[in-house]
Amino acid sequence: MTQVPADSRPFRISDADRAVLDAVTLSGPDLVARAIAWSEMNSGSTNLPGLAAVADRLTEVLRSFDCEPETLSLPDEVRIDARGEAIDSPQGQCLRLRLRPEAPVQVALTGHYDTVFPADSPFQTVRQLANGRLNGPGIADMKGGISVMLGALAAFERHPLASRLGFQVLLSPDEETGSMGSAALLAELGRNCLIGLTYEPAFSDGSLVSARKGSGNYHIAITGRAAHAGRDFASGRNALVAAARIATDLADLNGVREGVTINVGRIDGGGALNAVPDHAVLRLDVRVPDRAGTSWIDEQVRRVSKAQEGDGISVHVHGGVHRPAKPFFKAQQDLFGHVRELGSLLGQPIDWRPSGGVCEGNNLLAQGLPGIDTLGVRGGDIHSDREFAWPESFVERAKLSALILCKLAAGEIDAQALRARLAIEQGDGAGPTG
Repeated sequence: MTQVPADSRPFRISDADRAVLDAVTLSGPDLVARAIAWSEMNSGSTNLPGLAAVADRLTEVLRSFDCEPETLSLPDEVRIDARGEAIDSPQGQCLRLRLRPEAPVQVALTGHYDTVFPADSPFQTVRQLANGRLNGPGIADMKGGISVMLGALAAFERHPLASRLGFQVLLSPDEETGSMGSAALLAELGRNCLIGLTYEPAFSDGSLVSARKGSGNYHIAITGRAAHAGRDFASGRNALVAAARIATDLADLNGVREGVTINVGRIDGGGALNAVPDHAVLRLDVRVPDRAGTSWIDEQVRRVSKAQEGDGISVHVHGGVHRPAKPFFKAQQDLFGHVRELGSLLGQPIDWRPSGGVCEGNNLLAQGLPGIDTLGVRGGDIHSDREFAWPESFVERAKLSALILCKLAAGEIDAQALRARLAIEQGDGAGPTG
């Protein structure tokens, strides 16, 4: 008689699984309350004291596991200032927890505790709206997600098969600025684990993100020659005009290559109106669907920039694509299918759709790690003062993650097989299917 592979049998919720899910339910009020408390502590990516304060609170929770968390310093980030000069900028610290590294199934769980709201932002508190939603900075993206993650792990620890699953948690302070400092730690996780779970917010209806574009930032520094606009205009070389020409030429490339977008986000430069500006910095956000798109946009940025050089104008291009695209490979689709089945058992309809947004899931898949990166709360309007999360989704999503962990520990979701299939797809150059 032919044996049916474990991960093709219909899932069921065992008594042991039910005990884990019941523990999540009991923890529900605490999951919400602590996310609110964390969200009311400003931790914008450049607010180092605020990041440190939130990290202390997170460390308190991490210490409840049977392992001492690590605090990992990140290298300074190199930023390009308004005059086009590179400056070193200190970063916050990553928190890492590694439990049972000897277990046969290793799961990477990642999240970020920085937000896009600076220390002086007027958006600092959480309130409940008339429709029941929670509105606050980071409540969805992603302090709510971190609370869900840690709640699911705490409940899972009571499962009799917990010893078969080890987990590595990485909480970073720089995701909103591109994960430049934490990229090496994410890559290490991606190489060493079998499955990745990341806690960006799901869509408001509970849908997950499937494919993601890659992203990058360019900072194009232009140097000209200063001059008095009245007495010596002809001797000046206007860096701001050169930046504007580069900007319009690049913006005109939108629509030329499918899936590639170029957003002119900012131009720094200029000063007194009677002076020819000698410095300007053009800043771009680019999105790419694949490796070929990455190569193409880099060539175009450098070609267009170089065309403005000469006659007293010099141009230097900084940056590039730092998060690779995340295609929806067949191995990924299989994993999503398993999660849909588990969601059905919990009364949670699960669907998915692609997104132009990026996150740590891009970094993990680039290392061959299959995973799902929108296991956080249901929410929306992120990166604005309308950001919200549905409070009931904290328990819902913690239950979903806890059940995923149960099935990984039991071997009902075959993490090793999923990783092996993804390696084949990535290695033979196969594109995503479906």
